[in-house]
Amino acid sequence: MSLETLLFFIPACFALNMAPGPNNLLSVANATRHGFWVASIAGAGRLLAFIGMIAISATGLAAVLQASLAGFYVIKLIGAAYLFYLAFQLWRAKPQGQEINNTHATASLFTLARQEFLVAAGNPKAILIFTAFLPQFIDIAEPATPQFFTLGTVFLFLEWLAIAAYACLGSHLRKWFVEPRSKQIFNRICASLLGAAGLGLLLARRSTAV
Repeated sequence: MSLETLLFFIPACFALNMAPGPNNLLSVANATRHGFWVASIAGAGRLLAFIGMIAISATGLAAVLQASLAGFYVIKLIGAAYLFYLAFQLWRAKPQGQEINNTHATASLFTLARQEFLVAAGNPKAILIFTAFLPQFIDIAEPATPQFFTLGTVFLFLEWLAIAAYACLGSHLRKWFVEPRSKQIFNRICASLLGAAGLGLLLARRSTAV
């Protein structure tokens, strides 16, 4: 893989990483409730899901999902249902205080990381995006596996930067929501957006998934 290819890949990839979506919205909401570091570390759940997707793309298994109408819609329905569940939970959530004890913070971190993982894994479009996006930067004259490893590593690093950026945004917004009523309003805005993302995923067609 040439340096020129990487220089083209990095800005295109980072634009994809920074695009607003359910996971980035989740990072903002988590940071407003739990702070920058908790939201950033919880993003590891998302990265774990993406590692699996990159591996699927590298081995060509994503072609099976692309060819399987039933498989695509099953994953899509599960993903949309989970987004609706998160939206419902966030809508009903009571505003939390600023202080969180260590035990609660640890439990929340695991829960938030699991949410990040499930939101990412429940979106079949993400696998298809990897299938359509990463191969564009593969040189067919060279072994594909090392190139997928390089591109995947760069993608995951840029994704972590996006996680940190959205968590930073959420942590700054947190300062504006000191009052419980303000927090509740913001939670419900995020819940509405997550619900809209779930609806968008539910209505998405396989032909437009990439």
